[in-house]
Amino acid sequence: MCNMLESAKMEKGETDSSRSRSSDDSIQMEKNQLKERDGWKGRLDFIMTCVGYAVGLGNIWRFPYLCYKSGGGAFFIPYVFFLVMCGVPLFFMEASYGQFSSLSPISIWRICPLFKGVGVGMVMVSAIVCVYYNVIVAWTLYFLYMSFRAVLPWSTCDNEWNTVNCVVDTGDRLPQPSPPTNATNSSTLFNSTYLVNGTLFNQTVFGNMSAALSAAGNATAVLSGKKMSASEEFWTRHVLEITDGINNPGTIRWQLLIGLMLAWVFVFLCLFKGVNVLGKVMHFAAPFPYLVLLVLLIRGVTLPGAVNGIKFYIFPKWEKLADYQVWGDAALQIFYSVGMAWGGIITMASYNRFSNNVYRDAMLVPIINCATSIFAGFVIFAILGFMAHSADTTVEKVVSQGPGLTFVAYPEAVAKLPISPMWAVLFFLMLFTIGLDSQVILKRFSLGFGMVETCISAFMDEYPHLLRTKRTLISFLACLFEFLMGLPCITQGGIYVLQIMDWYCASFSLMLISLTECVAIAWIYGTDRFYKDIELMIGFRPSPIWHYMWKYITPSVILGIWLFSVITLGPVTYDGKSYPTWALGFGWCLGVASMLPIPILAFKSMLSTEGTCSQRWKKLTTPLESWGPSQPEDREKYLTSLRKCKELEEISHSSHMRTNDDVATPFLST
Repeated sequence: MCNMLESAKMEKGETDSSRSRSSDDSIQMEKNQLKERDGWKGRLDFIMTCVGYAVGLGNIWRFPYLCYKSGGGAFFIPYVFFLVMCGVPLFFMEASYGQFSSLSPISIWRICPLFKGVGVGMVMVSAIVCVYYNVIVAWTLYFLYMSFRAVLPWSTCDNEWNTVNCVVDTGDRLPQPSPPTNATNSSTLFNSTYLVNGTLFNQTVFGNMSAALSAAGNATAVLSGKKMSASEEFWTRHVLEITDGINNPGTIRWQLLIGLMLAWVFVFLCLFKGVNVLGKVMHFAAPFPYLVLLVLLIRGVTLPGAVNGIKFYIFPKWEKLADYQVWGDAALQIFYSVGMAWGGIITMASYNRFSNNVYRDAMLVPIINCATSIFAGFVIFAILGFMAHSADTTVEKVVSQGPGLTFVAYPEAVAKLPISPMWAVLFFLMLFTIGLDSQVILKRFSLGFGMVETCISAFMDEYPHLLRTKRTLISFLACLFEFLMGLPCITQGGIYVLQIMDWYCASFSLMLISLTECVAIAWIYGTDRFYKDIELMIGFRPSPIWHYMWKYITPSVILGIWLFSVITLGPVTYDGKSYPTWALGFGWCLGVASMLPIPILAFKSMLSTEGTCSQRWKKLTTPLESWGPSQPEDREKYLTSLRKCKELEEISHSSHMRTNDDVATPFLST
């Protein structure tokens, strides 16, 4: 018996030695591949880049218009709820296993090969969103270009694109006269001084409509039609030259074409030099928006009517909480702005030092993101209140609800500042900066600079021998492809295409990807093992609450909101205009495209793996030997930790077997 045991031990030792040599060879190959991979040089590079990634156009562009259509303050409650239930837990999870492995979204699924489609889906979402995200940057560049003039073109009504409905508030308020006792339905009194088509027009002098018409013909459209601010006419009639629907795309706006080309050139220049340049850029790009927003807020709250806009923003319309769409929008905004399931968080964290305190960073960045969105909302709604006051209407009716809200309200605020061209340049430079850093982080990580980098890093990490030495070429081809795909969005009907893409491709697919990711890490890889990985990195074990969040609470919330989104997602509209069936079908195809790799690659892996179904499942849900830290000293700690865990498991198993033998002995002897 002893000889048999010794023989078995020797055979086991030879097998373990063989496996160890195989593992070492694999590890050495991975180390050679990763030597050329960049990393953050400064301690603040990661946190500043995360802030730049999370604080982007989603905060300043998307969040305010979601609040606007959701009744203002009512949107805060579901927004904060989903931040706590989904945003923070998923950010912590992605940042942790990204830092642990130093891999990007596709290669990182060595942790659980069956779910490699999750990483592919992340890259696809980033690639699709990059197409229209840079269109917004192109709009910004055009506004920036138009800011270099003595009088801002959206501050007056005497431009070629203006109509007789154009209204500019001069800021001069006259006392409101007492209404006449014989007022009739045709009598209309006003108490404001306006510029209509460049002509000063004091509306208090007219006691009735006929007198107004006889005194000023240009006022006819103002009094009978919808008054529109100069900034809104500049946006709709000049920047977009918007058509009546997606069926009428019109021609390409050559000004926006130049802007889109420049935007992709900037992305390319920031990408091909690698992550070191991005880290340095973010030291300026991350804090700069806060300074500009603060100036605009100070100016905004001093404008007449601003209080009404802020009241609309902070006082909830509680009945809106009964609208499921508000909750769905809040969940989508968390996924959109915090960045889960885009791949950007994973890629950014992969450039961290192994011992970086990822727990601290994961708690900090989502909170900064949420606070920035709310702060930017104050700026927007102060201006909307002023615009409503100027146009003699209510806040909820002052502008169209849609992606262009920011490009109406912010320019209106800038136009009221002293030395307005200077502030316009600073504001749109800020908007360009945050749009570009998110784009490069998206491309470099998955959502902007970030989105583009996610796509590039994903393929380079997947095929390091073939692509790592060709970074410049890969970056150029990626940017060229994305540029060509964005051309439909800069036509006269391009805003309708952009709305379709934003509505479908960055919505419910993100939730399904996050749900699958959560299940794979928490249930298959296991939270116990994941906790040990995190402890190995940061030196302490996180709170047990994350075990329950990752395993039960977060997946349940995501599943619930995903089912709601799929069941209740209505057809997209823009400014009340419905879309044709073919456009809605195109939107659904975009939404489903990034989810298909998950089941397709899982099914393909099961078919191509040898063994029974249970053997295939076990093999495909077990981490590959190449999984783990990239640096030799960190990997040695990791392997030592695995050996200790295995020894403890064997001791526990042997103890359990001996206990069972002791219990069985009396019965056997009997």
